[in-house]
Amino acid sequence: MSRLLVFGLGYTASHLARRLSGEGWHVTGTSRDGRGGTVRFDAGDAVLAEIVAATHILSSVPPAGERDPVLDRYGDALIRRRCWLGYLSSTGVYGNTGGAWVDETAPVGSGRRTARAAADAAWLGLDARVFRLPGIYGPGRSPLDRVANGAAHRVDAPNVFSRIHVDDIVSGVVAGFDGPAGAYNLADDRPCSQNPVVDFAARLLGVAPPAVVPVASLSPMAQGFYAESRRVATGKAKRVLGWAPRHADYRAGLRALKAMNSPSAVSPAPPPASADQRYPSNRVDSSIAITGTSTLE
Repeated sequence: MSRLLVFGLGYTASHLARRLSGEGWHVTGTSRDGRGGTVRFDAGDAVLAEIVAATHILSSVPPAGERDPVLDRYGDALIRRRCWLGYLSSTGVYGNTGGAWVDETAPVGSGRRTARAAADAAWLGLDARVFRLPGIYGPGRSPLDRVANGAAHRVDAPNVFSRIHVDDIVSGVVAGFDGPAGAYNLADDRPCSQNPVVDFAARLLGVAPPAVVPVASLSPMAQGFYAESRRVATGKAKRVLGWAPRHADYRAGLRALKAMNSPSAVSPAPPPASADQRYPSNRVDSSIAITGTSTLE
């Protein structure tokens, strides 16, 4: 049986776990406190046993400060295991390209996310498949939800960004199971500024678009986000992995979410998170049943 060990069952990794569990995989994950059938991250022997048993290991844990917690604690064991390794990174490692296209041959580490770039390089050094992700959206966490909750806004900035539906990340990681080690950008085919996306979400919901606000009125984190602009090229993943996004642009992705009765009843959410801003690594999705354990909480 194929066995996946996930370090950090956040939003994206939980969607992957749900798919693989449904396909007969044994999936387990780590959390800070071991709730819901997960393995406590600092339970060394128990985690080492899962590493030995795993056929595939994926980390979605972002750096803590300047360090990668997974590599700091379990890097030696991962080197010895020599199974399939994957890491969810961020296209933020490319820094600001002024809206130009960027692919995996571009230098990394010139942006704000130096710790992420260092972790990205370290996982590549372990022959991992490193998936560099832009803004992530999906069920319960999309412009539809923010517009419906009154939390959306348009921004007086021309910056261009790439984005991706969470299901397309899942399909990209699965395609990577049979692909060679290396870095892969995963994104849809229509990078654009944030405002058309919010406008389209409002139109789908039949409401007026939210107000335009100046960048200076945003939080320091959001201002940092809008200080960058880039278009992410995905030719390598398409060519090498045979992957292509099912939701080729934000219109297709938002239509699909609307068709599945999104938005759901959620708390107001922030703008689409980059891989650096994803949900905490110890957060467990209560809807994922881990094979051989109880339902996660």
